[in-house]
Amino acid sequence: MAGVIDGVNQRTRLVGENRFEMLLFSLGNKQKYGINVFKVQEVILCPPLTSVPNSHRIVRGIANMRGKTISILDLSMAIGLKPISDIKNRYVIITEYNRTVQGFLVNSVDRIVNLTWKEILPPPKGVGAENYMTSVTKIDDKLVEIIDVEKVLAEVCCPSIIVNDESSVTPVGAKKIKILVADDSLVARKQVKATLDKIGVETELAKNGREALDMLLATNVNISDGVAPFDVVISDIEMPEMDGYTLTTEIRSHEKLKSLPVMLHTSLSGTFNSGMVKKVGADRFAAKFNADDLAKLVKELLQEKGLV
Repeated sequence: MAGVIDGVNQRTRLVGENRFEMLLFSLGNKQKYGINVFKVQEVILCPPLTSVPNSHRIVRGIANMRGKTISILDLSMAIGLKPISDIKNRYVIITEYNRTVQGFLVNSVDRIVNLTWKEILPPPKGVGAENYMTSVTKIDDKLVEIIDVEKVLAEVCCPSIIVNDESSVTPVGAKKIKILVADDSLVARKQVKATLDKIGVETELAKNGREALDMLLATNVNISDGVAPFDVVISDIEMPEMDGYTLTTEIRSHEKLKSLPVMLHTSLSGTFNSGMVKKVGADRFAAKFNADDLAKLVKELLQEKGLV
C-alpha cells in the first residue's frame, strides 16, 4: 500500500493546472468512491483502536499514531451505509483536513488516478440536499462518487460560527458589501454565508468555479469603476468543472474582472497553498474552517481595497 501513496508530496505540480489526483476506495459495496490525494497523508491497515465512551456514532475508536492520538471515523456509516466489518483487515486513510488530522476507515483502497477538474461533475439533479456527494466522475466506465468530507466532519465536530464584534464591517458610502462565494460543499457554503451574515456582508453562492465565473461574466461590468455587484470572491480550491486556482487565473486574465479581490478558502495545506496563491494572483488564503479567522481576513481585505 505504501506504493499507492509514494510521492504524494511531489504531485503538487498538478495544482494550478485544473488537474488533480484522486485516491479510489471502496466501502464494501460495488460503488467506488474517491478522495483528493492532497488531503491524504498515508494509507495503513487499521491499527488497534481504543473505544471512547459517548463519542459520535461513526467514531470507531482512537488510534495512537507516532505519539499522536487521532479519531478513526467509519466512512461507510457516515454516509448512511452499513458499518465496516472485520476492521483488523480493513484500511484507514489518514487525512489532514480543516486543520485536523483524522482517519477514515474504508473497506479497501484501489489506486490513484489522474484527472482534470473538467472531468469532475456536480452531483446529478434530484439527489437531494442530504446526499454526501460533492461531485461524481467516471473511471473505467463506472461512476465514482466523491464524498463531501466537510459534511462528515461537520456532523461529528459541529463547528460553531463565533465571530468577534470587531470584525463587523461598515461600507464606505451607501453601497452594501456583496461577496460571491464558490464552494462545492453545501456545508461549507452555509458556514461561509453564516459567517459573512454575522459581519454584515451580503452573499451569493455558486457550486463551483465554472458557475462562479459565469455569474461574474454575466455582470459584464468594469470592476474598477466600482459598479460591480460583487466586491470580493471567496473560492474553494477543489471544485468540479473548474477549480479555485483556475477561477482566479480566469479572473486575473479578464480585462473587466482583473481587479476583483479574490480569497482562496480551502482545507488544503496552508503552507503549500501560500505559494500557489501568489502564483495565480489571489489576494488572500484562508484555511478552513474558523469563522472568526475568516471574518478577520475578509475585513482586512475589504480595508486594503478601500471598501470599508
